Amino acid sequence: MKKKIFSRFPVIDYIAIIFGAALMGLGIGVFLVDAKVVPGGVSGLAMAIHYLTGNKVPVGMMIWAFNIPLFFWGVKELGKTFGARTFVGFSTSSFFIDFFRGDIPGFASVRLQDSPTIQELIQNDFLFLVLVGAALLGLGLGIIFKFKGSTAGSDIVAAIMQKKYGVKPGQAIMLVDFFVIAMAGVVIHMKDLSPDRPAMVLTLYAVFLLFISAKIIDIIIDGFDYARMAFIISDKHAEISKVIQTEFSRGITALKSYGVYKEIDRDVLVAVVTLKEVGELTDRVKSIDPDAFLIVSNVHEIQGNGFRRRI
Repeated sequence: MKKKIFSRFPVIDYIAIIFGAALMGLGIGVFLVDAKVVPGGVSGLAMAIHYLTGNKVPVGMMIWAFNIPLFFWGVKELGKTFGARTFVGFSTSSFFIDFFRGDIPGFASVRLQDSPTIQELIQNDFLFLVLVGAALLGLGLGIIFKFKGSTAGSDIVAAIMQKKYGVKPGQAIMLVDFFVIAMAGVVIHMKDLSPDRPAMVLTLYAVFLLFISAKIIDIIIDGFDYARMAFIISDKHAEISKVIQTEFSRGITALKSYGVYKEIDRDVLVAVVTLKEVGELTDRVKSIDPDAFLIVSNVHEIQGNGFRRRI
């Protein structure tokens, strides 16, 4: 009974989305806003307006205000794809950004960005500051996406551009992000907001931030590569199969194929091994058949006997 109720109300998914939003809020609000290193999308646009208004408009509140019309636009154009999880995602991340910065009424004393650690990093280890901000941003977004959430913003714009104009989502998000970063760079330059660092340097940091956070998002969603899939084409496939089963204790599948060059039918062996076993497998295959054709590819997810399951 508990299992059925739990499946109907995915509490853990929402807890994970909120936790991811907190990490994202920490990365943006504490590490990036005062550093003037702007991420792309709605967050970057909100930061640019924050700078234009002399830091009078809270970043999180501005992010939420921008996302509300985008959210309803997404619902209108794409149906209920962007539902409750999206609303929770961008609302909680907006809240945490302002909470950690002390911009929520009643929590003005929080202001983590004024802590000695953050100030020391801004003054003497700016690159590490950006790296930590990028890591927190990427980790938070990765967790949100992993549990089927979203932070709205450029995600919705990209989905609509794909539907209406056939633009690939990755290209659309990149276009929006680079536009926002460039605009923020112009704002920082015109307002002379960072006398210690030229606006172009901060813009390059922002591009670097995008790259790092995107890689971390991919790692959270796909996981680190922890196995390899081997495709083996050999006239001695029976002997190789026996070795893989006995020495490696791995299952193996033989796919029926047709070699166009030699115009013959043959078996293609498919096996999945751990990273540690790749080198040994290659050596054993070559020792049996030096002319064997071996292809090894990355594997992100495996569910089955002998391999741990991704969370």
